[in-house]
Amino acid sequence: MEQTKITERGRLTRQRIIDETGRQILAAGIGGTTLDTVRAATLTSKSQLFHYFPGGKTELIHEVALWEGRQLLEAQEPEIHDLGTWESWERWRAALVEYYISLGRWACPIGTLASQAAATDVELERTIKSSWDAWRDALATGIRRMQAAGSVVETADPVRVATAILAAIQGGLLLSQSEREGWPLEAALDHALGALHVVRTA
Repeated sequence: MEQTKITERGRLTRQRIIDETGRQILAAGIGGTTLDTVRAATLTSKSQLFHYFPGGKTELIHEVALWEGRQLLEAQEPEIHDLGTWESWERWRAALVEYYISLGRWACPIGTLASQAAATDVELERTIKSSWDAWRDALATGIRRMQAAGSVVETADPVRVATAILAAIQGGLLLSQSEREGWPLEAALDHALGALHVVRTA
């Protein structure tokens, strides 16, 4: 739906639906999230929901994926666009952990969508890949800054290192869900950043 055709009140309603759908997906998964549960939580009618999302649940999930991808990167601002010093990496780590704490569950919205629906929805898969790529590229750019400053060896592959950091985050979150505590995520991040220190120059 073109945003220019929506009033401010309509925009807020539409965003409220997206927010609530994202929360329900984190808590109950895509299968456990229905249009009825979303309508009940947002106090919207069926006609309202289909007015904003004529494609129904499929369109709504795609919009959630786009929104969550933007939110994930914004939560890491401004550090995600710095990462030129060890101090900035530590600030980035702290901001990321705080973001996941604020969600109320130790889960990554993008990771959850990727594991549950991307393989069966090509368009959703592309949307999620775009979010992963943007995140990885930002981290890789930071690693290149560290290389330019002489803090990380030039032979390190920024993309591979950034990918390893993302994998550590997702694995840490998975274990944090089981533990119902944040320390596995923090441990995974510390290990990933510790490995980055190992490839520093002498």
